[in-house]
Amino acid sequence: MEVCHKEQFLQSAAAQELVEFMEARRMQWEKASAGSAMKDLAGFEEAWHERVMALECALMGEELGRYDVTAAVIEVAGKAYRRGSPPTERYLTAAGRVCVARHLYTAVGEEEQTLCPLEIGSGIISGYFTPRAARQGAFVMAHLTAGESETLFAEMGNRQPSRSSLDRLTKVLSCAWESQRVTWEAQVRQGERVPSAAKVIVLSVDGVMAPLRGADKQAKASQAGKQASGPTGYKEVGCGTVTLYDACAERLQTVRYARMPEARKVTLQQQIESEAAAILTLDPALRRIHLADGAKDNWRLLDEIESGLPTPHQPPIEIVDFYHACDHLKRGCDAAWGEGTLVGQAYFERLKAGLKAADNGAARILRTLRFQQHRATGNKRRRLEVELTYFRNQGHRMHYAAYLRQQLPIASGVMEASCKTLVTQRLKRSGMVWSQAGGQAILTLRSLIQSDRWSSAWKLLSAHFRQTITCLNPPQPPSTADQLEQPPLRSSFIWLFPCPEPAAWPLVG
Repeated sequence: MEVCHKEQFLQSAAAQELVEFMEARRMQWEKASAGSAMKDLAGFEEAWHERVMALECALMGEELGRYDVTAAVIEVAGKAYRRGSPPTERYLTAAGRVCVARHLYTAVGEEEQTLCPLEIGSGIISGYFTPRAARQGAFVMAHLTAGESETLFAEMGNRQPSRSSLDRLTKVLSCAWESQRVTWEAQVRQGERVPSAAKVIVLSVDGVMAPLRGADKQAKASQAGKQASGPTGYKEVGCGTVTLYDACAERLQTVRYARMPEARKVTLQQQIESEAAAILTLDPALRRIHLADGAKDNWRLLDEIESGLPTPHQPPIEIVDFYHACDHLKRGCDAAWGEGTLVGQAYFERLKAGLKAADNGAARILRTLRFQQHRATGNKRRRLEVELTYFRNQGHRMHYAAYLRQQLPIASGVMEASCKTLVTQRLKRSGMVWSQAGGQAILTLRSLIQSDRWSSAWKLLSAHFRQTITCLNPPQPPSTADQLEQPPLRSSFIWLFPCPEPAAWPLVG
């Protein structure tokens, strides 16, 4: 049997071409002199790669052909389907495109609903990509535009998916993920553990304005007297992080989420709440920190998340990001003493150091800015009032000296980096405008990758596109046309679907 397999393998056109290429190359080297122009490694490497990929395509086409089903009637998810004609279809593998003859089945009693056992048995995604090709395509699309992804695959020299097929792939994957999101996110968490060194859990939320298709029309249609937030054509993408720190405020791990614009960010809230609840179930002693900038909506969202979590051993600590506070302090100093002046810069440095090191740092800033406001007039006075209002509202979240003594993080750099890497670097490139579905497809992929959950999430996604097929009729002897269209099966062929033994097949009229 082994000899037969080797003979079949060597007789394939791709294998013969590969062997002939190597033999010809060896003969060229034997005939060439030491100083000849034979030393073209780049040309050899490209020619070798093409032939190896051709052989892999041939083997993948043969393997895919084994997933075809020739029974007269099959059952999938409790529904019966009757076999139709075997057309040929092209699929994209990790090595390139392959053509495979496969049967289509029509639902019994219906005319239009069809399925392909080969595709649902092997896990073909978007009707075109094999599982490995789909995973690679989705990973690249999470980082590059569709055009750049198409160019990258062309440069790699084997498969060449079009930008439209890559775009469809991300949306198909996102649709599947959203349909099972709550269940799958819980399953991914089940395989994770809280690091033993973790002492603090930090919840952060923020938003990034991103170009959204139709946002300009929505802004015009808004209620009279209600000012739209952000520039025309942009809406806020919600971002959230759940981060674990050790006793020395060193970051251990971070889970990142991003959601396209949504009223009150309800999905983002549910994701962060579920993530935090799962971690706190494993380690309820973790100290809870809410860390964000001064935006009212961020603190509203964090309060609602906290209300859905188990009662803590000690109240959570709310901290305004230190660097956002310094930005407001700088604006106040510029308003009081003039932008770029030496005296203004000196006051800023002194007040900034006191804000971080002194227990009453925020109170000192309030006293200083209030004194300057009493002496100011006009626009200068109004600018100082804005910064005074900020420190009045956020002062109870600015006890930085006490936070540092407890080895707690005081800066939301993780959140700021997430906004930049999740959203800005991919969704805000020149000329981009996103639909809700298209933007979320990219954000979901990037969130999984940046949270170190790509491999575990892909197992769930890939399995979603495979279904069990049960044969209700024994396979019919293939016709002459079928024999010509389908690749030969090896004698070691294993039936990959749970079909009953011939004696157990029912008689179907």
